Amino acid sequence: MKKISVVLLVIMALFLGCSKDSNDSDVLKVDKTANLKGPGDSANDLLSDSSFKNLAIEIAYVTNFAPTETAVSNFVALLNERSHKDNISIIYKELASPKKDSLSIQEVFELEKEHRTVYNNGDTLGLYIYFTDATSGSDKPNEDLVTLGAVYRNTSMVIYEATIRNLASRSSLISTSTVEAATLSHEAGHLFGLVNLGTPSVNAHEDPDAKSHCNEQSCLMRAELQFGWGMAKMLTAKNGAIPGFGTECLLDLKANGGK
Repeated sequence: MKKISVVLLVIMALFLGCSKDSNDSDVLKVDKTANLKGPGDSANDLLSDSSFKNLAIEIAYVTNFAPTETAVSNFVALLNERSHKDNISIIYKELASPKKDSLSIQEVFELEKEHRTVYNNGDTLGLYIYFTDATSGSDKPNEDLVTLGAVYRNTSMVIYEATIRNLASRSSLISTSTVEAATLSHEAGHLFGLVNLGTPSVNAHEDPDAKSHCNEQSCLMRAELQFGWGMAKMLTAKNGAIPGFGTECLLDLKANGGK
């Protein structure tokens, strides 16, 4: 029977900024290179149990911008459904706000380098998810184009929680937890290597107008599920239900070691 453990770790920014102890040298010895590859490069490691039997997820969040328990539970359920992992553990870390209206991917990565503590260790693969109060630096709000989440390394993703909450507040038909869960699931699909992002396609199904996204109707990996109003329209059309992986994406996942 699979075990899901949750550990609450709250670290105040001031403490981080002024505290040093004998463990600092140990931190410096952590080999981070396996977690510094490109999106999709660890797809097989995430899906199969050939190299890693367990998964440790560090959820870092800005104060007051933590994800809902429902969304995290749904995310873990997806991972259990599609990957071969004996244990999945969650570590929560509270962080101070970067105090910026928007963040580029490079700025998100710089914050990760400062705060991330969970990396690959033995037979446990480390995953890092950052929930921020900033928006994406690539947003174009005047065109109703806002990004809800993104993967930027093989075991790293950012979720723009403030943008998700703003989107959910505009519709009585979708909830914050639903948008969170759909965004987490979509970005997990990219970490799984979909579409043609580390997991080869069994059959051609990549959207010619949206790289690394699926062209199957109602598939979780449709491009609109990464963006604001596209996400809202799709969730509303499905009465708030989160889409699943389409037939072609499921074939790809199974061919690369998943369920």
